[in-house]
Amino acid sequence: MGKTASRGDAAARAERKFEKKLEFYAKVKQTVTSLAAQKSITKKKVRSRQKKLKAYDLSELTEFLPELKASQQPKPAEFKLKSKNRKNLVLKEGNQFQAVINHPAFQADPLGAIHQHLQSTQPTLDDKPKKREKKNGNRKGKKKSKASAAPQSMEI
Repeated sequence: MGKTASRGDAAARAERKFEKKLEFYAKVKQTVTSLAAQKSITKKKVRSRQKKLKAYDLSELTEFLPELKASQQPKPAEFKLKSKNRKNLVLKEGNQFQAVINHPAFQADPLGAIHQHLQSTQPTLDDKPKKREKKNGNRKGKKKSKASAAPQSMEI
């Protein structure tokens, strides 16, 4: 019938199979450790990004900002520009840009012209913030002056 394998061939084959399994497991272990290292590196990057973002979190300052009316801030209309409208917009903006560059006031003093334009087009806000007052009408942190703090003598 068939040729039977000798005892030595079977042992050698088993030994080779065992070595291949060991190599495979070593490769799997190496891959797992490299993936774990990469995962820890990305976690550290995410943590540092989150810390940096926390440093720039200005949401708590909104209570101190003045209230803006909804009419001053129109919501941008969500629409998609078609290619024809986009071309027209680019041409219009290009002509506007050339007009600004060729304007004599801009050529004489570019930053001054931009500053003047912004002052005339942007709404002005009060420069002096209101001081907070306590309920009894005194300003917070108001101290008596030295003259009023000293005892006053009466002349007879």
